[in-house]
Amino acid sequence: LGRAAGRLTPLFPSPGGWYCFNRENCDTRYDTMRRLMSSREWPATRVGTGILSSQPEENPHWWNANMVFIPYCSSDVWSGASSKSEKNEYAFMGALIIQEVIKELVGKGLSTAKVLLLAGSSAGGTGVLLNVDRVAEQLEEMGYQGIQVRGLADSGWFLDNKQYRRTDCIDTITCAPTEAIRRGIRYWNGIVPERCKLQFKEGEEWNCFFGYKIYPTLRCPVFVVQWLFDEAQLTVDNVHLTGQPVQEGQWLYIQNLGRELRNTLKDVTASFAPACLSHEIITRNHWTDIQVKGTSLPRALHCWDRSLHESNKNGKAPLKGCPIHLIDSCPWPHCNPSCPTIRDQFTGQEMNVIQFLMHMGFDVQKMAQQQGLEPSKLLGMLSSGN
Repeated sequence: LGRAAGRLTPLFPSPGGWYCFNRENCDTRYDTMRRLMSSREWPATRVGTGILSSQPEENPHWWNANMVFIPYCSSDVWSGASSKSEKNEYAFMGALIIQEVIKELVGKGLSTAKVLLLAGSSAGGTGVLLNVDRVAEQLEEMGYQGIQVRGLADSGWFLDNKQYRRTDCIDTITCAPTEAIRRGIRYWNGIVPERCKLQFKEGEEWNCFFGYKIYPTLRCPVFVVQWLFDEAQLTVDNVHLTGQPVQEGQWLYIQNLGRELRNTLKDVTASFAPACLSHEIITRNHWTDIQVKGTSLPRALHCWDRSLHESNKNGKAPLKGCPIHLIDSCPWPHCNPSCPTIRDQFTGQEMNVIQFLMHMGFDVQKMAQQQGLEPSKLLGMLSSGN
């Protein structure tokens, strides 16, 4: 484990991969996405990218940290605790997998670490929120009170809002998030943290899968990374951007989604929320390029790391010039000029912000009028990201 063992040991549940919540859609998932259901066909090696990269130019602050990658095959948002039985052909053991990995790592050098960062994207991001306090408690019970446990949740902060169009709950994509999780918890024998569980009535534990409801109950520090216009959120909300200009109702729904998400993050101490239409970021190699208010995500995470060290020392105020609460205030998808490039689904050509907004049916004249601006002034603001 080398010289970084005492410094920082990030532990990574995998990127996303949704989940399944009944026999039918788990069978389909097994047939079509075997790698998310079984480790049999996994490659022997993988190259780490983004925050998992060992290249300083791609991962400026944590390139030499110890990293453990846990691929996702439990299909239960890292919450399950049920073994295979006569009644259930599948085992759902996400919560137990994390527990076992921690046990194993203690014997491999984790016992000498100062910091353990539990991080994940999409289903893994929600998994961080569900497991971070349990990991801290597990290490305390094992006698390792000196290890600071922290969480980094990327693209796992979903809203349980009303869908744009209500659909029947057939599979993960069509099912409203609350209903899918409600069914999933029963099917997986899902575990949620005790402190969150106590906030809700019996049978209402599904609430703990939603970031803004579980976050206030967490003891460990957590950094939340969330696109304001998350593609997975729009998918479950039945807003499908298929290359056709969006209807006005959809456009208003999308803007409102950004506003609602921004609201849920206002009391989150450490957050990074760009106004982009995207999903997942920390393991992408372009993760250093995205900025909110002039600060990149690696820089914000470095500031957060420093602020936690400083506050442990002397309870000082946040570090000057090192922000950790970064949320875009502009109101439209891709109004931040550092957003990832968007390509036209049909031609494959790159689009700039203005082309993208026009493509979505954005009415420059009308919007300028609503904002009390000249159309040319509005276009100028959009292309500069103001």
